[in-house]
Amino acid sequence: MPRKRSSDNGDAAAAEPIAKRRSARQAAAASTKQTEAKAQLEEEKKEESTPAKKRAASGKETKPDKKAERKTSATTNKMDDKTGDKPTQKTKTKKTADDAKETKPSTTSKAKDSVNNGSSSRAVSEDPDVDSIPTMNPDAPRHQGEWYWLMKAEPETRLENGIDVSFSIDDLRAKDKPEGWDGIRAYAARNHMRNMNAGDKAFFYHSNCKEPGIAGIMEIVKEYSEDSNARRPGGPYYDPSSTKDNVRWNLVHVEFRKKFAVPIGLKELRELGKPGGPLENMQMLKQSRLSVSRVSKEEWETLCEIADKKAKDAGLEHQTGKLVKRVASQNLLSDLRQSFSSSSSHLGRCNIISTRGSSQQPPSSPDGAQSISSSDRQVKKNSAVDSV
Repeated sequence: MPRKRSSDNGDAAAAEPIAKRRSARQAAAASTKQTEAKAQLEEEKKEESTPAKKRAASGKETKPDKKAERKTSATTNKMDDKTGDKPTQKTKTKKTADDAKETKPSTTSKAKDSVNNGSSSRAVSEDPDVDSIPTMNPDAPRHQGEWYWLMKAEPETRLENGIDVSFSIDDLRAKDKPEGWDGIRAYAARNHMRNMNAGDKAFFYHSNCKEPGIAGIMEIVKEYSEDSNARRPGGPYYDPSSTKDNVRWNLVHVEFRKKFAVPIGLKELRELGKPGGPLENMQMLKQSRLSVSRVSKEEWETLCEIADKKAKDAGLEHQTGKLVKRVASQNLLSDLRQSFSSSSSHLGRCNIISTRGSSQQPPSSPDGAQSISSSDRQVKKNSAVDSV
């Protein structure tokens, strides 16, 4: 039961004992608070001086009681108000924030330095020499005989990050070395390229143009390797998730073999792909957005026969030679023509000058005096030199 106060008659007389009891309680409470605050401060100092490893090993860290924390914080705030200092916890928090602010720029600068120095695994990569890339890749699965494929490219101009990514069968035909089929950013198409073996054949398909269709045939001459364009920032095919240690995208190297005299258009392919047609199950028609697809042997033979028939009906032949040789011969022929025309014009001018000097009389000047020809001046100049 709580202690009750006795009812005295006089207010003044009753006030003194009450005041005494209150002051005693306050003094006791104050002394207790100060003692607890000092003890808590000493414990905090000990914890700060003790290394974290020893504290973790000893396992003697205990959470302070909530009531004790409130009493300690109240007493500490009163003492800080008297001395004019800020609380210790706030000072620690401020230092930690300042340390974090100082740490961030240094981390960023280290990252920039690593990129500038080329030490990052995502550093800009250069295209390796084609001759240094092996024909066979031991990681590529082996299959018997030739497999057939269809690979799409865009012959008309299209910009990616300000770079023209167009590529036609004539561009491939003009290459004097194997061309890397880069820019594949679909996993299904990439997996098809990983399954290719050297010697496989592929249709070159013109896509995203006025007249899409199969334009010719090329051959896979080097099995899959890294597509280094994925690690080239600012390029049309850059992918920041692809690194040197974690290669995500690959390519194969191809060479030109044949350009059809008459391309096989997409409309004709769709007609052949209707139910009951020879291309009913063709993957390119089933998955039209896939840039690299598989072609069965029956489909390959059917399409080659159609291309031969179209060329025969048009009275044309397929083009199998590389475009580089023809371009070089044309350039040589044009150079010869230019040199011949310049030499003939020079000879013509010489003949005209000699004819004028032999047959024509020197014209008379307006004042009646005869003008001296250039040849006469030269003769006089030479005679003057000889006389000297």
